[in-house]
Amino acid sequence: MKKIFSLAACVALSANLFADTITVGATPVPHAEILTEVAKILKEQGHELKIVEFNDYVLPNLAVNDGELDANFFQHKPYLDEFNNQKGTNLVSVQGVHLEPMGAYSKVIKNISELKEKALVYIPNDPTNESRALNILEKAGLIELDKNVELKTPLDITKNPKNLEFKELEAAQLPRALEECDLAVINSNYALAANLNPTKDAVIIESKDSPYVNIVAVKKDNAESDKTKILVKAISDEKIKAFIEEKYKGAIIPSF
Repeated sequence: MKKIFSLAACVALSANLFADTITVGATPVPHAEILTEVAKILKEQGHELKIVEFNDYVLPNLAVNDGELDANFFQHKPYLDEFNNQKGTNLVSVQGVHLEPMGAYSKVIKNISELKEKALVYIPNDPTNESRALNILEKAGLIELDKNVELKTPLDITKNPKNLEFKELEAAQLPRALEECDLAVINSNYALAANLNPTKDAVIIESKDSPYVNIVAVKKDNAESDKTKILVKAISDEKIKAFIEEKYKGAIIPSF
């Protein structure tokens, strides 16, 4: 009788382990696309991956912090660190997945050398991506920045030889506003969603040694949970690496 109960307990435990639904928040491109491939791996293992799409950078972190999501996949660690500091959240990175090189795009010029005096430049308005965008413009020789400031804004521009005018917008709005400006620095997830390929369409592109790797983030208390371990193992599978390389052809680079 004890053996029967022991066997029943093992079956119940196995059923619980392999019947998890893991809920992950993500921006549509490329994160939700990658997660759709991850879902196939998890399904083979007996798990369900529920993907909840967001079009901003705030709600998916708040949803993880509030326990509405098990994890999210849309951001890099510098953004997450700044978010935690600003919002008092306690989220951590559990896996680096890929790098999306940020690019500057234009409907007006084909080469950055063509950018005119007093050109209007749009940049993201969140602190980390704004600073990242300005660093890209500095590396292109358009501006110089105060080296003593970590998170830079247009107020930290020390030299602006072309007298460029800067306007800050929400990152998701930048592709739609490209017609309104001379140059816009756009995160690759939003660029790709607007059919802009960073390696082909950008007039400036971030170098591949960028620290801004996109990550899977969870609440700190759940960093070692079974769901987190299952998700991390699946998203870092060689099949996912091959998918990223084949589908995005260098516009997005695997980091595992």
